[in-house]
Amino acid sequence: MISFPWVKEVTILGSTGSIGTSTLDVIRRNADRFQVFALAAGRNVELLGSQVREFRPKVVAVATNEILERLVDVLRDSGFPKVEWPVLTSGAAARVAVSTAPEVHFVMSAIVGVSGLEATYEAVKRGKALGLANKEVLVAAGNLVMRAARESGTELLPVDSEHNGAHQCLRAGLRKEVRKLILTASGGPFRNTPKEMLATVTPAQALNHPTWKMGPRITIDSATLMNKGFEVIEACWLFDFEAKDVEVVVHPQSTIHAMVEYTDGSVIAQISATDMRMPIQYALTYPERQEAPVPRLNWGETRHWEFHPPDFEKFPLLRLAFGAMQSGGSAACTLNAADEVAVEAFLAGEISFPAIAEVVEETLEQVSPREASSIGDVLEIDRQSREIARGVCHRRAGVKA
Repeated sequence: MISFPWVKEVTILGSTGSIGTSTLDVIRRNADRFQVFALAAGRNVELLGSQVREFRPKVVAVATNEILERLVDVLRDSGFPKVEWPVLTSGAAARVAVSTAPEVHFVMSAIVGVSGLEATYEAVKRGKALGLANKEVLVAAGNLVMRAARESGTELLPVDSEHNGAHQCLRAGLRKEVRKLILTASGGPFRNTPKEMLATVTPAQALNHPTWKMGPRITIDSATLMNKGFEVIEACWLFDFEAKDVEVVVHPQSTIHAMVEYTDGSVIAQISATDMRMPIQYALTYPERQEAPVPRLNWGETRHWEFHPPDFEKFPLLRLAFGAMQSGGSAACTLNAADEVAVEAFLAGEISFPAIAEVVEETLEQVSPREASSIGDVLEIDRQSREIARGVCHRRAGVKA
């Protein structure tokens, strides 16, 4: 078990996203236990500037020099005294530096996409405690990251509600006593939409998630159930499951986040309100638990919970995700890259909603799985897969599935 001082220094990769801002809210409420060492963010320099003024990090890392210049302008225009500014840096190397600095005890990995992969991997190699909210880290490079975790002795603490729930359920027994892991899915906005009507779905409709408020890509991935497919892959790596031992059930109420079935027939479920601050605080304070600023369930109310099997025919991306995990090698990396390209094309109005899955499947057919021996290999496979997926999208542009 890694021992930390009372006050943990935290680096947040993706501080201006939904997970990043929720993490800062947890830190705000627990200032006696946590302080921000570094913030890494994208283009929202106005929000980043306000975070800098409130949390006083020692270092801030942004993606490019152009964004860095904009941040300088924001801090200067706000009247924030320059003597109190953090060190301002940019680029991929800067993200790695703030994740691996000796002062850092905990890294929250919440950058969407593979841009946060290298920094997360290096933090794991150095044994930093890590809150994982970036699915792409394990989807694209699960073998490398988990090998690094075993070698460094660190534990990846999942922040996604489903994996965090599974982590809690798995504490109820020994791993050898587990028969099955069950992940729940809301079913997205098109759970009851006939398959033949999906071709007319608009981006605005797909972005209207019934339960969560998230960024555009993850919201579309939830609508296609691709997000659940990524979670299956991530769960296999995190908890050492084979794909056949992970089951997905549609649970529209989104109150039960995960269940674990043990060999004796017992099923342990993790149940909580849909507030990401709970799993974030769980990761930050693990193995302890403490009061969290989230709604409590009222057990005096009548409740109705539904469970349905997923429709693999209507949502083929879930089937492709199971297949990619079973194929092994770089198949999941290609799956992720092709999906991101296809989602961008759908949001831009270039392809239809069903064509997202078709683009991903065609890309998987064109890119042969292979083993990656380094993060550089993973990023190259990702680049090649995106290039092929863009070509598929261009050929399909304007064609309704």
